[in-house]
Amino acid sequence: MKRVFGAKKDKEPPPSLNDASDRISKRGETVDEKIKKLDVELARYKEQIKKTRPGPAQEAVKARAMRVLKQKRMYEGQRDMLYNQTFNLDQVAFASEGIKDAQQTMSALKSANKELKGMMKTVKIQDIDNLQDEMMDMMDISNEIQESLGRSYSVPDDIDEDELLGELDALEADMGQETEGAGVPSYLQPDAEPDLSEELNLPSAPSGHAVSSGRVNNQAVDEFGFPAVPNASLRN
Repeated sequence: MKRVFGAKKDKEPPPSLNDASDRISKRGETVDEKIKKLDVELARYKEQIKKTRPGPAQEAVKARAMRVLKQKRMYEGQRDMLYNQTFNLDQVAFASEGIKDAQQTMSALKSANKELKGMMKTVKIQDIDNLQDEMMDMMDISNEIQESLGRSYSVPDDIDEDELLGELDALEADMGQETEGAGVPSYLQPDAEPDLSEELNLPSAPSGHAVSSGRVNNQAVDEFGFPAVPNASLRN
């Protein structure tokens, strides 16, 4: 049957926007290359016109330049048209990509919404509130345990607040007196040292040379001025 009626040919998929845009861009690049070659040729003709004297020769060069200039204008028109087509294709491709992104976003949102609904069935506000209440109760019990374990056995509980404030004021006064005189305590300051000589009424230190051994006030003394030991008390 296929030999008689022939097989149905598969249709080729239509070109995508990117394929069409690339194809038009390549055509535009080809036109740009042609325009560049015409610019070089026009520059050469311009130099020839400057060097040629007015007359038939110069008119011939001008005619060639006019022909090249017309071709250049034609290619520039084609290039502008191709650029417009490329711009339109890019706009369509941008819109198409935006729609695809929107579709993917909607699909993701639907999937997330479905998952959230499934999770909300397992999570209840009342259960969360009950759990929070239990945690608060446990924290209160823990604080009570810590306070009970941290009690001090040596500090009396019946201390009067006024008495405590009085002791603090007295302590501050003592600290202030001790820190007077550039940080030297009051009992170490020079003004606070008592004159012990007057209280003890001690004699002044002897002055002059040491007393030689002999007799002082009809009493035998040794070389240091102390009373001499009787010879009878010395053992041989």
